[in-house]
Amino acid sequence: MKDVFFIDLDNTIYFTKPNEEQLMSGLYKVLDEQDLGISDEDLQLAKADMLKIPFLKVAQKFGFKQLAIDNAVKYLVTGEVTKPLKPSDDYHYIKSLIGRKFIVTAGFLKKQTTKVKMLGIETHFEEIYVVDVTTSTQNKKDAFNTLIEKHNLNPSKILVIGDDAESEIKFGLELGLDTFLLDPENLHPFAETTFRGTNLSKLHEAAGQ
Repeated sequence: MKDVFFIDLDNTIYFTKPNEEQLMSGLYKVLDEQDLGISDEDLQLAKADMLKIPFLKVAQKFGFKQLAIDNAVKYLVTGEVTKPLKPSDDYHYIKSLIGRKFIVTAGFLKKQTTKVKMLGIETHFEEIYVVDVTTSTQNKKDAFNTLIEKHNLNPSKILVIGDDAESEIKFGLELGLDTFLLDPENLHPFAETTFRGTNLSKLHEAAGQ
């Protein structure tokens, strides 16, 4: 049975799309004021990607001008979420897991921590670990290792839960951890993972609970 859980935040505990206004309107406004060096059509595609992919990865993918990226990062570093967010309809599966739960997320520290606050779920987790993309060269693999050492966790008891096949799922597997890939749109049909689902209804089964 698994009784330690490393859980991604964005598009796992909650989904960005239903909360787009609260989360993205400020960034969209900043981007609309920049010379990004891309077409309006590509900007709309980039905005759609930002609902699922971290901003810096999207900026690199679409070739935003560096000055525009720098200006957006200045905004994101100080940005925070000040209005309530809605957890996913499947969040109750996470909440009802028996054991120690840790949020492991990457992004901008203030933004990620205020997301958790506005979701109203702080007390459900032992620790919220943010890999701050502006001050750290860590990735989630480093975060997992840090938590394992800090809390003297048994890797065989850990289940990593998330939607990013190239981040938490990949790094979890590299550390020999079992993983649950949440893939509601079947975007990663061939990604390696221990367990997978289009929703979290089989999460307790994967955890052996």
